[in-house]
Amino acid sequence: VQLQASGGGLVQAGGSLRLSCAASGSIFSINAMRWYRQAPGKQRELVAAISSGGSTNYLDSVKGRFTISRDNAKNTVYLQMNSLKPEDTAVYYCNADLRPERSSPLIYTYWGQGTQVTVSS
Repeated sequence: VQLQASGGGLVQAGGSLRLSCAASGSIFSINAMRWYRQAPGKQRELVAAISSGGSTNYLDSVKGRFTISRDNAKNTVYLQMNSLKPEDTAVYYCNADLRPERSSPLIYTYWGQGTQVTVSS
């Protein structure tokens, strides 16, 4: 199983970016999917999460600016980021709680590689 994140880049303050993270490989089902971020010298923090049923929650500082969504048919989670601020600059990581095999009830958490988001002032 692999999670492939994409969509990062350099943007001016007030701009927008859309991150994508696609899961591939042996996948029976995916539960929660999440986006984290880690700025230099800081701990990784949870930015947004979405359940298999579509329930969402957000870090307070991104509420009203970021939107997490998912396409279950494509095993993909998105993060639409609007009104970006310099303090949003970080490496963004996706993760997912995933059941690889129908024959086993075990669920594992997988991480994607990070994608850099840089917001200039």
